[in-house]
Amino acid sequence: MTEAEPGGERIAGGVQNALPWSKQIQRAAPGNACDIATLVLIAALVVVAFCTFKDYAISNDEAVQHRYGELIIAYYTSGFADQSLFKFQNLYLYGGLFDIVAVILGHLIPIDPYDLRHIVCALIGIGGIGAAAATARLISGPRAALIAAIALSVCGAWYGTMFNHTKDIPFAAAMMGATFFLIRTARRLPSPRVGDIAAFGLLAGAALGIRVLGLLLVIYAGVAIALYLPWAGRQQARWRFAAGSLLGLLPALLLGYAIMILAWPWAALAPLNPIRGLLSFAEFQYGIRTVVDGQVYEMAKVPRLYVPIYILIRMPLLVLFGAALAMTVALLPRLAAGSTQPRRRDIAMVALTVIIPLVCQVIFHGPAFTGMRHFLFVVPALAVLAGIGLDAAVTALATRGRLVGSGALAVVAAGLLWDAGTLVRLHPYEYLFYNPMVGGLEGASRRYDLDYWFSSMPEALNLLETYLRRSEPAAAGKPTQVYSVAVCGERLPFEKTVTLPQLRWDFKAQWDQSEFFIAPTHMNCDGDLDGEIIGVVKRLGIAIAYVKDRRKLIRPTATAAR
Repeated sequence: MTEAEPGGERIAGGVQNALPWSKQIQRAAPGNACDIATLVLIAALVVVAFCTFKDYAISNDEAVQHRYGELIIAYYTSGFADQSLFKFQNLYLYGGLFDIVAVILGHLIPIDPYDLRHIVCALIGIGGIGAAAATARLISGPRAALIAAIALSVCGAWYGTMFNHTKDIPFAAAMMGATFFLIRTARRLPSPRVGDIAAFGLLAGAALGIRVLGLLLVIYAGVAIALYLPWAGRQQARWRFAAGSLLGLLPALLLGYAIMILAWPWAALAPLNPIRGLLSFAEFQYGIRTVVDGQVYEMAKVPRLYVPIYILIRMPLLVLFGAALAMTVALLPRLAAGSTQPRRRDIAMVALTVIIPLVCQVIFHGPAFTGMRHFLFVVPALAVLAGIGLDAAVTALATRGRLVGSGALAVVAAGLLWDAGTLVRLHPYEYLFYNPMVGGLEGASRRYDLDYWFSSMPEALNLLETYLRRSEPAAAGKPTQVYSVAVCGERLPFEKTVTLPQLRWDFKAQWDQSEFFIAPTHMNCDGDLDGEIIGVVKRLGIAIAYVKDRRKLIRPTATAAR
């Protein structure tokens, strides 16, 4: 029988085995080296994650998400009697799979629950990198896989959110994994492997158990059937293929549905609740503002191209270029060596997982904020396309000579290394990466969303505490001396970070009498209160947060009363 090569072609196993042994080794060696390099990269990322997880602040959503996980568990352990989860803000419209897992692990592992969440989320994010690499390898081979893995690893929008975006990253990783198994399934329609169907169903359920947008996988499954339909055959054969494919995919969809309702109890209350949840998201209108090119918008009134704009300026240029090349290969295969019809279908499948949600967002003009955060699930697919496209470019240029091919590969490596260096300089705020289209972080400052979750709060608080210890050492010995601090951020990260007991959180209503003020430059929040600047959090020479001393500006009587 035959086996599928990474590019989608089928070759006779006997012909492969008939190759001289030395030529087989020579042919396999580069692929093996790339596979080993990919595994080493993933292992290195795991080590780095365990060494740096404490550098990342608690995000705004984590407290309520963790509580939601506790309420879901209480719902089940009470025999469905405790229905508090259905009244807990609007979180019942989301699945709580990650939060359930985090709460259960928290009972088993003696570690701070937020540290645990960050570790688990980072490992899932690394799993998403592995899924992207596996997909690129499935389509174009080991070198494309390595490029895709590196491209996603040095993408600030991914790596910088990998520790504390505990809803978006797990969802995106599950979507990428499901896409990998959907392509494997599609190649064997109408009789896919049982293992591929089971894996696709599990990952589809995981995605649906986090966000209702996992329903996109149902659309992707229909697209896969259409792409792999034998259009050259008779109509009756096409109908048989489509019917058999739907029947073959049905167990995966049922498995995914079962996992979804376990992780999302509200979805189990009525058959149409998942659709209602999807429609509810389309109508969400919070009092949240965002900014595009210096223009401030309410989330429900952002430009139609809001999300595509943020993708274009937040993704590394090399990734965008490689993704465009891959789509060109799918449309014009003669431009790349070794392109085949199955490979074109695979590339089209991955490309559509990026195009479909973005087109829907533009056409239906859904609400959006905080840049591309809610569309992180398209980032791994873009990395896959980048790996395929850049690998195809290197392969095509290599036909002009080994020196040309090596030079092209060196340019790709240099570009990825440059992006990696930028992330190192941004650490731990890698998600502030902006590409040269807007002039990097400097060009994006005050014009686009920056530290929207005030992840720089721990560093800013450290600057404030260092200032107080240095300027007023006697204060440490006066437990009655209390300093009020206004914070343009959430209370939990403040209380988890502050070490001086003299620092007291001030609510927004008390800001005008606060002695200190810390705020990010995001949405010009640092301009809400004046004061002497005593600390600045900077990256790449750009201020992303300020610490201000306001004691000379407030009324002495108010300070004494506190």
